[in-house]
Amino acid sequence: MPTEQYHEPPSELGADVRTFARVITSLTEESEAIGWYEQRLALETDREAREIMENAQHEEFKHFGMALEFLLRRKPRWRETLQGILFQPGDIVERGERAEEESD
Repeated sequence: MPTEQYHEPPSELGADVRTFARVITSLTEESEAIGWYEQRLALETDREAREIMENAQHEEFKHFGMALEFLLRRKPRWRETLQGILFQPGDIVERGERAEEESD
């Protein structure tokens, strides 16, 4: 029976694909948590509460980064494409277009 992380019958998928799906789901959850903390921080006026939430959000950044790195190590084409976009100066869209062309 498919779940939110599977669009094909899980029993027919290899272990590597199921692991990949779980990490993609984790990446999604981490990014959602980062966004939720951003909203909370935008409104919170209590200094101590803000510090706690900022610390928690920072943890989510770390988890997001680790999940992304895990995926990129298993998908060399993704890594190649993202290396042309991330941490690069210049127009983001132009960098993305160039990175996509170069990874084809």
